Amino acid sequence: MARTNYSCGIDVGTHTTRVVVIGYSKEDGSPYTLALGQASTKGMRLGYITNIDQVASSIKEAVGQAEKILGSKIKRAYVSIGGISLGSIVLNGSVIISRADQEITRLDISKALTDSEENLEILNKKIIHIIPIGYKLDGKDIHGRPEGMKGVKLEVKTLFITCLKQNIEDLVSALATAGIEAQDVIASPIASATILLTAKQKTAGCALVDIGAETVSVAVFENGLLMSLQVFSIGSMDITKDVALGFRIALEEAESIKLGSVIGGDYPKKKIDEIIEARLSDIFELVGNHLKRQRRSELLPAGIIITGGGAHIGRIEELAKNQLKLPCRVGPVDNLINNKLKIRDWSWYTAFGLALSQNNEENTNLNVDNSFGDNIKQVKEFLKQLLKQLLP
Repeated sequence: MARTNYSCGIDVGTHTTRVVVIGYSKEDGSPYTLALGQASTKGMRLGYITNIDQVASSIKEAVGQAEKILGSKIKRAYVSIGGISLGSIVLNGSVIISRADQEITRLDISKALTDSEENLEILNKKIIHIIPIGYKLDGKDIHGRPEGMKGVKLEVKTLFITCLKQNIEDLVSALATAGIEAQDVIASPIASATILLTAKQKTAGCALVDIGAETVSVAVFENGLLMSLQVFSIGSMDITKDVALGFRIALEEAESIKLGSVIGGDYPKKKIDEIIEARLSDIFELVGNHLKRQRRSELLPAGIIITGGGAHIGRIEELAKNQLKLPCRVGPVDNLINNKLKIRDWSWYTAFGLALSQNNEENTNLNVDNSFGDNIKQVKEFLKQLLKQLLP
């Protein structure tokens, strides 16, 4: 039976491609899981697409599994973008209020954002999210919405999330080859935060650390806003390689040892712990240095939330807490959405977050503009506001 009221998210990870289809209850609009699909990702390295056809084949396989369960074709989806080309930069912009009565309009805010964007050098990169993280009116901080207030000069501090332009184009091409239209391209940490973090955590201040196969991403939240995003070219596969070299064994066996599920063999636990802890120490050192640069070292009350495939490693919470001097936990706190969707594996959070993009207001709460999907909409809104100001 064909279903129309559903939303699909596709997370094309370096190691695995995951597809999630979410349905919505007719009674209260609450989400529930309709179908899942996954396949090994081929043609990708460190988040970069090295072979479009291979990635398309991985997407087709994962989507095909979900379609069998769903009973209908999937034609459109929200898709994640990650990898080491993903990053952020904060820039300032300002504008003199245009109206005679000095009331701030959306057009003034748009001009201030445009002014900050003009200071951005993004050779070979594309903006995928524009997030205003702070406003000032006549030199004073505004704690709230500036629209409707009165003043002379509006200043804005803007966080730009960017990614390598070629990588986005290749991802969209791979989806098209697989017969899927990209409804929007969303940064992986923003999608994951939809499910992993509560409003209280993001308001108090926290960092979402996603330990993937080949990369680690760090997203810092404060006052309900994404404040910074950084991706490092290190991941849980590096731990597997260290274990393989340390014991001169196959990667498959090393992976089992890393996750504590090895069957047979005689491997000293002390040496295993030393190898794993050494690489995790490198990862948390990078996280700690990023927090220092953001002036948030030991200053995030809601602490560190760890996710991704690497989050399954034993004692990771304890190691992170000792090194970063902050509260640390693996995975999300229990909430209504998590309980309804019954997510069992942390590796699926990004795909679930993507699927929820259609019917959740997280992006609005984050003040995120999805540059990829909203360019035409932004132009129309700009012209609409301009006409309003020109009319008597």
